[in-house]
Amino acid sequence: MRRRYFIYISYKGTAYHGWQCQPNGISVQEVLIKTLSAILRTDINLVGAGRTDAGVHAKCMVAHFDYENEISDFSRFLLHLNSFLPPDIAVYKIVEVRPTAHARFDAVFRRYEYHVVFHKDVFKRELATRLFAELDFETMNKASEMLRNYQDFGSFCKLHTDVKTNICHIHFAHWNQVEDEWVFTIQADRFLRNMVRAIVGTLFEVGRGKMTIEEFCSVIEAGNRSKAGMSAPAEGLFLVDIQYPEEIFKLS
Repeated sequence: MRRRYFIYISYKGTAYHGWQCQPNGISVQEVLIKTLSAILRTDINLVGAGRTDAGVHAKCMVAHFDYENEISDFSRFLLHLNSFLPPDIAVYKIVEVRPTAHARFDAVFRRYEYHVVFHKDVFKRELATRLFAELDFETMNKASEMLRNYQDFGSFCKLHTDVKTNICHIHFAHWNQVEDEWVFTIQADRFLRNMVRAIVGTLFEVGRGKMTIEEFCSVIEAGNRSKAGMSAPAEGLFLVDIQYPEEIFKLS
């Protein structure tokens, strides 16, 4: 009997060319597929909830795979799996779901964080973006609030992608100071490729006084990637949460 499982993954993305398998470099998905296939002694097809760019991290990525047999002892399986994975990838949860459940299409929302520091911190190297000039976070938060008024985010989408629509519904977006960091948190039903980094990079322009809130709104309305700011560096970005409807976890 075919069974479907969700696995919950965290990884430091510095050494990888993103989540998705690709011909020009090692990816997180590729490492997991090879490891799962070796442990389960069958070819595993692993489907992720989305993709992250090269150098982007995840505290919570979700993926599903099918397996003909029952995995009866999840704790033992996780221990075995993690012993074969490299130090910068960990699977911290596995759960059986309905056979039709889909890690990508059934997600209700996704949440990202972007971390910024203004001083040299060796313990946050590759885990936060260091900036050298202060930003006006109050104005940046006013601009961030404007995001909820829009649905078409073509201005923040990577060019030449295969997406069929630029429509996203942003639930919230704001900057908070957390100890010596500033953290941008944004949640939506879906995100376009490079969307969060493009938004953050454009908000940096607002924070530097080079773009007004009105101009920020005009950028969104233009639907043109060339009107927005440069993408913020990948190292500060984390995928932190993905949520699903409870129904997909009910097996009977």
